[in-house]
Amino acid sequence: MVQDDQAEQVKISLLALQKSLQNKLVDADPKLHCKQDQWKRNEGGGGKTLAFKKGKFIEKGGINFSDVSGKKLPKTATQNRPELEGASFRGMGVSVVFHPDNPYIPTTHANVRYFEAKKDGGPLSWWFGGGFDLTPYYPFKEDVIEWHQHARDACNPFGNDLYKKLKDWCDEYFHLPHRNETRGVGGIFFDDFCEGGFDQSFSFIKKVGETFQDAYFSIFEKRKSISFSTKEKEFQKYRRGRYAEFNLVYDRGTHFGLQSKGRTESILMSMPPEVVWTYGWEPGQGSPEENLYKNYLQPRDWLEIE
Repeated sequence: MVQDDQAEQVKISLLALQKSLQNKLVDADPKLHCKQDQWKRNEGGGGKTLAFKKGKFIEKGGINFSDVSGKKLPKTATQNRPELEGASFRGMGVSVVFHPDNPYIPTTHANVRYFEAKKDGGPLSWWFGGGFDLTPYYPFKEDVIEWHQHARDACNPFGNDLYKKLKDWCDEYFHLPHRNETRGVGGIFFDDFCEGGFDQSFSFIKKVGETFQDAYFSIFEKRKSISFSTKEKEFQKYRRGRYAEFNLVYDRGTHFGLQSKGRTESILMSMPPEVVWTYGWEPGQGSPEENLYKNYLQPRDWLEIE
């Protein structure tokens, strides 16, 4: 059974991660406008939202912390644990989304979270979840390989087969069935994670947060100064539509937030700032846009093509 103070250990770590990410982002784009909100939830808990917009490089972004509790765990959180349906719960996490202005900088998402649930005086159940993924518009193969190298290096100390397992899970999760394509080039994704006990699982979560920062800002710095045209910006807006489709239709985090009556402004912070849907659009033959469709929107073993 997890001791009461272990949830507080996670909370301290998540707040430190939020602050570290904020510092990294502001250092990378000092012209960002930031709005900070502390909020409370009627049923229990609250959070801290950091919303960013109109920077030199980041058009919109957010780094959100939430710690919510309630008497009935939402169905989204019991998808893999039906025995906990109706249990009281506490869930906390940090969720990150960056939507760059420059189409040559990928959009990215990361999340680390912790849940506790208890039903009818029974034992306390706990688990972690999270991951990070990358959504490029004009991809560079070396960036995608570097991204997955970081992911593999984060996983390897916790199991030689863990990277492949979580990489495959990410490819399956961030897939749009109605488009028959992935949202981007993946990364790692996991839920119901409690391998090796609390201490080891907690260590892995902390490693995931640290690795995301290093991996993303390395790519960010390499691509932030590339010039772009209106044509490339319009393609970025078109592809952002896929991001919106996934988040609204399939994303379990969005669904959990809404089902648990969380703060809507914070939940929908992940949505892109400007999106277009163009009927019947197709990439030109041999174009950079076709390259994205042909070579990057289906699962691949990126570390086998180094």
